[in-house]
Amino acid sequence: MRVLPSGSTALLVELDGLDDVLGLYAALAAEPIEGVVDVVPAARTVLLVTDPAVTGLDAVEQAVRRTTPRPARQGGGETVDLPVVYDGEDLADVAALLGVDTAEVVRRHTGTEWTVAFCGFAPGFGYLVPDGEPWDVPRRPSPRTRVPPGSVALAGGFGGVYPRESPGGWQLIGRTDVPVFDVDRDPAALLRPGVRVRFTEAG
Repeated sequence: MRVLPSGSTALLVELDGLDDVLGLYAALAAEPIEGVVDVVPAARTVLLVTDPAVTGLDAVEQAVRRTTPRPARQGGGETVDLPVVYDGEDLADVAALLGVDTAEVVRRHTGTEWTVAFCGFAPGFGYLVPDGEPWDVPRRPSPRTRVPPGSVALAGGFGGVYPRESPGGWQLIGRTDVPVFDVDRDPAALLRPGVRVRFTEAG
């Protein structure tokens, strides 16, 4: 663990990998550090934003170093079910990359429980990691200029759902009608760090 200042009111905790990030994030969510107003996980870092009127960076660093990570992928927490129509334009390509048929891709995707590791790219876009065997699916050779909202996709060991129309280079395997980001909902993002996700076949 390496702890670095990020400006005058935040600390950036660098970790060895995503499992360490998930474990630390789960612990900080369960037992928040006083004066920390936001915790932002990423692939190998956790950013802790503080309220300087409540605490100082030295105190937060000491607290985070005393924190014992928790097993983030073993039950608990909110679970979201997302029905998916598996008709993505890249479904056959993904099947070929994995050396299986399309039905097996669907079976594996729906049979895997996913956890939102962190968010980024666009508001409401969660990077999902699978329990069990990793998915090794590369990004498309060339990105699309327009990916429809609700597209269910895979890339680089992660799963995701596009919250709105945007460019994108992930492999599209299906689509869901569930809005994963809605500014009129509280919280707006359905897929937040720590949320577990189950995909079901909608037809």
